[in-house]
Amino acid sequence: MLLKDRKILLTFATHWAGPEICSALVREGASVVCHDPHFADPAAAESFAGGRREIATTAETEPAAIASAAVGQLGHLDVVVSNDAFPAIRAPVDEADAQDFRDALEALVVFPFRMAGAVAPHMKERKAGKILFLTSASALNGLANYSMYAAARAGANGLVKSLAKELGRHNIQVNAIASNYVENPDYFPPELLANKEAYAKMVKNIPLGRLAKPEEAADLVAFYASDRSDFITGNVMPFAGGWA
Repeated sequence: MLLKDRKILLTFATHWAGPEICSALVREGASVVCHDPHFADPAAAESFAGGRREIATTAETEPAAIASAAVGQLGHLDVVVSNDAFPAIRAPVDEADAQDFRDALEALVVFPFRMAGAVAPHMKERKAGKILFLTSASALNGLANYSMYAAARAGANGLVKSLAKELGRHNIQVNAIASNYVENPDYFPPELLANKEAYAKMVKNIPLGRLAKPEEAADLVAFYASDRSDFITGNVMPFAGGWA
């Protein structure tokens, strides 16, 4: 199995392709701590884990506490998948609310920055680790009227480039998957995809002519979490069907 005996933390596991990512990691042999504030409800946590012993959960909200809970449950961390989601607010630049921009930066740049800072000492001590940021191709291609979202995602991509250089000497790889047009409840929910006119308009922008399944994104995450990516760092991988 690709991830046999790997210990992995997945943040905000109920968002984007989080459920499919968790399933793929477990299928490939990993033990996973899935983080999400919703797991403060024991029923929600139990439902997500589905009785699978390889999945633990935490509802902590501060990065240091999330990292500590994961290490406490797994013993150590080999990989952190920073699965950060925030609404893509449509607003022309002359109408945009600066507070909305600050909120996007907090969720999509500051939180993953703090998460990396929380796990870096543990990985440095072990002289090994991987940090994978799930960002957006909007930062690579631009998106009219979504400048707040695209700029925040670009900040996360820049963070990846810098951390890769900073942490490489400790045998820690830092990469990002910059996605767009992946079926998921946050950005491309079923009710949108069921609208034939809206779907046809979307796929005109995608060279491959379709949206990705979340399982396809999950398989790419599994690759980056494995030892097959040990010589890849500072990479921002477009995953958008040719759109970016």
